[in-house]
Amino acid sequence: MTSRDWQVERRAVVDRDEYACRSCGFEDVEDSRTALEMYPVDTAGSGPGTHAHESTFVTVCSDCATTLQGNHAALPETPAELFRHVRETTQIQGEAISDVASFASLTTSLPSALEADEIPAKSVDETNGGSADESQTAAENAASDPLEEYCRTRRDAILALDLADAHLEALETVDETAFDTDVRTSLASVVESGRSLQSTLRTVVERAETVPAGLERCSGCVDMVQDGSCSTCGLESRATSEWEDPDGTLAFERLFAAINSELQAASGTTKTLTEQTTTLAEALSGEKAH
Repeated sequence: MTSRDWQVERRAVVDRDEYACRSCGFEDVEDSRTALEMYPVDTAGSGPGTHAHESTFVTVCSDCATTLQGNHAALPETPAELFRHVRETTQIQGEAISDVASFASLTTSLPSALEADEIPAKSVDETNGGSADESQTAAENAASDPLEEYCRTRRDAILALDLADAHLEALETVDETAFDTDVRTSLASVVESGRSLQSTLRTVVERAETVPAGLERCSGCVDMVQDGSCSTCGLESRATSEWEDPDGTLAFERLFAAINSELQAASGTTKTLTEQTTTLAEALSGEKAH
């Protein structure tokens, strides 16, 4: 991709996201070109004819981009700093659960919407490059288009999960020698449960992405797929064989049941994580008292 192409895609992404970070909400309406960045939620193929597409990127501010890249300014060194970071991590995971659940819920409407011809068979990028008024109209209409909403909620879910991963990675690099055994044990339990929750939520996303794949659409940009990959964004087709009936059609009800089951499992892990965070807080309070 040339520098010019990159700038065109960047403009399309920040326009779509209304010049705001999709993680923390920071706005840069003047578009200083240093405060906002494009963050990839997909790694498209690199073969001939593939290219970066706006559906594979999301807008983030420079601070969130730094966190996502694993560049943490300061790791927790005191009980108060450690608990603040743990609390922040669990809050971010809570937001990830909400984003993933919203994405999964929306995918259940795609089969019936397509069957009822409520969604035009077009690329979600069709309006790119239009006038400012046309871009605004497209943004206003996005909420009523299940395909546009699918793309938006999917990007938000993946971004939230990536941000939670980055915070968990920071907790894994905490200097254990700075804290006593009770704190280290409690922290390890929190991180382990956090990782388990992440795995469950990513499974939900993967299964939700199977829905458009079963409708012969790309799991990323929801454009029509031909010959095993998407010509619009370059993503490979997601495998659907695990969820197909004997006649080759996708067993949507079975897939939706599996997604709900994973979300219920995530809820159980969240309860455990809350209890472990309380235990960690008690251990940290004991350490401060010494």
